[in-house]
Order: sequence, then C-alpha cells, then structure tokens
Amino acid sequence: MPLLPGPGPQPADRRARAAVAALFLTNGALFANLVPRYPEIKAALDLDNTVYGLAVAAFPAGAIIAGLGAGFLVRRLGSAQAAVVGTILTGLGVLAAGLAPSFGLLVLALLLGGAMDALTDVAQNAHGLRVQRRYGRSIINGFHAVWSIGAVLGGSMAAGAIAIGLPLGVHLGISTTVFAIVALVALRFRLPGRDGDVDEASGAAGPAQAGGVRGAGVNSRTVAIITALVLIAIGGALVEDAGSSWATLYLSGTLGAPAALAATGFVALVGAQFVGRMLGDRMVDRFGQRMVARGGGVVIALGMGLALAFPTVPGTILGFAAVGLGSATLVPAAMHEADELPGLRAGTGLTIVSWLMRLGFLASPPLVGMVADAVGLRYGLLVVPLAGLLIVLLAGVLQNRTAPPAR
Repeated sequence: MPLLPGPGPQPADRRARAAVAALFLTNGALFANLVPRYPEIKAALDLDNTVYGLAVAAFPAGAIIAGLGAGFLVRRLGSAQAAVVGTILTGLGVLAAGLAPSFGLLVLALLLGGAMDALTDVAQNAHGLRVQRRYGRSIINGFHAVWSIGAVLGGSMAAGAIAIGLPLGVHLGISTTVFAIVALVALRFRLPGRDGDVDEASGAAGPAQAGGVRGAGVNSRTVAIITALVLIAIGGALVEDAGSSWATLYLSGTLGAPAALAATGFVALVGAQFVGRMLGDRMVDRFGQRMVARGGGVVIALGMGLALAFPTVPGTILGFAAVGLGSATLVPAAMHEADELPGLRAGTGLTIVSWLMRLGFLASPPLVGMVADAVGLRYGLLVVPLAGLLIVLLAGVLQNRTAPPAR
C-alpha cells in the first residue's frame, strides 16, 4: 500500500519519532558492545570454530523461540512499552554472556538476549511504522540508520574498552545501564493510544487495526509474497551476521590483521549500512523498494565476492563496507511490505518476517564455522555473495514505489 501524504507531523509526532530513534539506537548499541569481544570470550572458553559458531547461534535461536510471542506481547503491552522491556532484558542477557564462565552458561545468556531482542525488534518497528503513517512518507529506513549509529557506537565503545584494558564485566555493565536509562526516557515520548486503533494520518480504520483483519483473508498469493519477503529478510540477516560474527576473526586470523584493525571490519559494515539507511528513505521514495533492493543485492555480491577472490586486509574491510551498504534497506523493506499485506491480523506479517529472518542469524554461524574448520573461513564467507544473488532474484515482490516522486 503506497504511503499517502497526511496533514503533516505534529510536535507529538516529532517527539515520538525521536523516541523511536532512541530505542533503535539502544538496540543497535547493546549487542554491538559484545561483538568485538567475541574473540576474547572464544579464547577464554577455549572454543574451536564449530563450537564457537554454535554458541553465537544461541542468540538468534532465542529470538526464534520467543519470536512468535512478540506480536501477542506487543498487542498486550503496547509497542513502546514492549520495546523498553525488551531493551532492558536484552542488555541483561548481553551482560550475562560477557560474564559466562562456561560454554553452557554462555549459550543460556545468549538465548535470553536473543529472545528479548526479538521482542524489542518487533515492538520498535511496530511503533516506528505507526509514526511513519502519521508522517505520510517513508521514514522507517531512518530508524534503521539510527540502529546502525548505535551499532557503530557500541562497537567503538567496545574497541575503546579493549584499548584501555577495561574488564569485560565492567564494560558491559556500564553499557547496559546507560542504554536502559535511554530507553526508559524514550518511553515518556511514545505515541498515545493503542497500536492500530485508527489510521494515524486520516483517523479512518488503519491498515493495522488491532485484532482486525485486512482484506478478504489469506490466499496463496499472500503466502508466496510473505515467503519471498522472509527470504529477503533472511538474506539481509545473513550478510549482517557475517560482519558481527566473523569479520573480526577473519581479519585477525586468516589475514593476520592486528586486533585493533581487525575490529574495523564490523565497524565498516555497520558504518556503511548507516550511510545507506540515511539515504534509503529518499531512494525508496524516488525509485521504489524493488530497484533499491536489487541494487543492494548486486553491491553485496560484487563487493564481498571481489574481497574473497582477492583477499587483502584493506580490500576485505571495503568488502564488508559494501555488504553494509547493500543490505541497508533490505530488512526495513521486508518488514514494511509484510506490515501492509492484506488478510493478516495487526502485526502478524511484521512478526512472521521478524521471526523467520532470525533463521539467517541462526543458520549462518554454525554453517560458516563448519566450513571454516573444514576448508577455511574464506570459503565459509562465500554465503555472503550467494545471499546477494538471492536478493536480486527475489526483489520483484517489493513495491516499485512507496510514494509519488517529489515534484
């Protein structure tokens, strides 16, 4: 459904937009504070690549286990409240993972963090899409851009903590406390009312009526579209995971980069992703989700494909940056499209895509880890350009244009 111009955002809408942005910031920063310290945890627990991959997969596994309940909790608590609860509990899970003295406790902590991250993800996107409907134009990519800022911030905080020798528990305790406070302050400025009671722009029954169903019901076309959207989101998740789980290890281990330089692979990915998301809303409004997503798939396939074909430290960092740029709008596009599908209850399409895209995060670490142990991490990372090609093939289900071009 194209976004239609409304009466324009009011001061309360702008405050709500800032509040949602703050929630995306905290969500990006919390987990990113842990990622650059994965090699430290791996070494402390003496894990090989396969076992490490299984441990890291616990985070998306927790998200998958809890993900289907996210829609119910959002409807029960309200999207903003659910996002804040999820943020605080995600931070506690990340802190517990950093302090885990054994493989089993690391897995349990990451399961908790992932479960709460799934709740946060659905809830903050649901509230963001409410705000977007009040604006009458695409702003969802901007929220995901702020998530990327949070990820860069979190990764930089971790790099700084490593540089000054700050103990892992102290570092993660500080980050959890700071971002929990940010989330609690953001809650004060949420949109009023219940999610989906009315269309935010017009006051008519909205596209996400609480408890209601849009259209005449689910049909085979809807199932096919949502399947393709899930695969696009999985592709986006998989390439993001390549940066969070493996970039530092690949650069430091396979390519022999110093630890401080190796951490820039992940930072390059999320930094370029931020740039892509800052430009994403204008690009989507001008060219449509379909063309932008196809272009992103090409950038991912070529950028990482060339980096793996000609492995150097600078080239690989640029390759991860290409992955971030190409994946910038993929998950927001799939979520927006799913949230507008006819025949589904409020939040159902968004919940399904958010839930099942975690399969990419779940399958990628152990798959890459097993290939890495067998023939090398360079070959394991071939999943990234393959995911880019998959996105190019499936992007046809996305809208040509979400708003009329600017005159």
